[in-house]
Amino acid sequence: MKLGLSTYTLTWSVGVPGYERPLQPLSAVALVLLTRSRGLELLQIADNLPLHAMNDEELRELKRTADGQGVELEVGTRGTDPHLLLRYLAIAELLGSSLVRTLITTSDLAAAEAQIREALPAFEAANVMLAIENHGLHTTGQLVQLFQNLNHAHVGCCMDTVNSFGALEAPDTVIAALSPYLVNLHIKDFDIRRVDHMMGFTILGTPAGAGRLDIPRLKAVIEANGKAGVNAILELWTPYEGSVEETIATETRWMEESIAYLRSVHFIEEDLRYATGNVERESI
Repeated sequence: MKLGLSTYTLTWSVGVPGYERPLQPLSAVALVLLTRSRGLELLQIADNLPLHAMNDEELRELKRTADGQGVELEVGTRGTDPHLLLRYLAIAELLGSSLVRTLITTSDLAAAEAQIREALPAFEAANVMLAIENHGLHTTGQLVQLFQNLNHAHVGCCMDTVNSFGALEAPDTVIAALSPYLVNLHIKDFDIRRVDHMMGFTILGTPAGAGRLDIPRLKAVIEANGKAGVNAILELWTPYEGSVEETIATETRWMEESIAYLRSVHFIEEDLRYATGNVERESI
C-alpha cells in the first residue's frame, strides 16, 4: 500500500474559504515538492485546489515537476455531472492519474447513478477508475447498493474513515461495508469528546495514530478484502488555532506525526533513500 498526501492534508496551507489567506498559499507544484521532501511518492489534488482552473500549460508543468520528483498524481473533484467527470478524466489522462476521485452532492442517488453511467464508457476506454467517496450524505448501505447497481470494473469507493459520521455511522461500520468496493483510501483519525458543560459531544480531528481510529485493524480488514494494493491518502481535520499561521504550524506538525506513525505500522512503501537518510528533506 502506497501512502500519499492530499490538498486536504494541508488544507489551511492551501487556503480555507471564509478565513484569512495564508501568507504563502501552497500551489499544486509546491505540494509535489513537499510530498517528495517527506519521502512520499503520491499526491492527491482534490477539489479545494481545483485543477480545472489551471490551463493546459500549467497542468503540463505540474506533470513535468511530478515526473521529475517521482511523485504519482491523483486528481479529485466533487459532483457527478457527466461534463465535469469527463473534464476531469481528460485532466487525469494529461497528468497520468489512474483515478478521478469525486463525491455525490445530491440526495437523489438514482439521478447520480444515471449521470455516472453516462460517463463510465469513457472511463473504461481510458482505463481510469472513478472513485466515489463516502461523504456523509448517504449511508454505507445506499452506497453499497449504488456500487452493486453499477457493477462496473471502472467505478469503486474512495473510502474515508470519518466522513460517514454525518450519516450516523461509525468507522467500523463504514470499513466493513465499503472495503469490498475499495479503490482509494482516505486515512483520517479522530477523537470524540464531551463539551465542557457535559451536554453533548464534539468530533475532532487528530494526527493519525493519536485518535480513536484503529489503524492496524483498518489495514487488516483492507488486506482481508484483497485490497492491499490500493493507494492510501492522509487527510487531516486540523482545528482552527486562532490565526491561519498558527493553524498551519499545527497541521504541519500533525502531518509529520501522522507520517511517522503510519510508517511505524507499515502503511507505506518506504523509499530506501529516505529510510537511510541519504536525501535531505526540505521544510514546509
